[in-house]
Amino acid sequence: MQKQLVEDMKAAMKAGEKPRLSVIRMLRAALKDKEIEVGHELDASEALSVVTRLVKQRNDSAKQYADAGRDDLMENELAEIVFLQAYMPEPLSDEALAAIIDQAISDSGAAGMRDMGKVMAIVKAQAEGRADMGKLSAIVKARLA
Repeated sequence: MQKQLVEDMKAAMKAGEKPRLSVIRMLRAALKDKEIEVGHELDASEALSVVTRLVKQRNDSAKQYADAGRDDLMENELAEIVFLQAYMPEPLSDEALAAIIDQAISDSGAAGMRDMGKVMAIVKAQAEGRADMGKLSAIVKARLA
């Protein structure tokens, strides 16, 4: 991902895309901070978790700005999300999510709500960064109830 970010940063500089350049620099800094924190170069799943966290932060901020009536700041956050999503894998379709959840329930032998942790561990491993975990949790909870 780092090589891609450097290439994208060069392209953004040449094209004069200041908002995109700012997001790329922010992402590179966040990745570097995480590398320092864990003490090794990030693998793909660790880098994806950083990007996912940044997107979630932007979504939360956009919601708060919308509630406060600050549409200008909300639009900035939403624009940053668009740039960040370029570094995330394609989101899973609802049908694919349902199949993953059904498979996880059968693999874990889940019989009720007390087994939700087992199911979510399996689902999270397969859908990390490709689906909203809150939405997945609600679907799993509904299926197990």
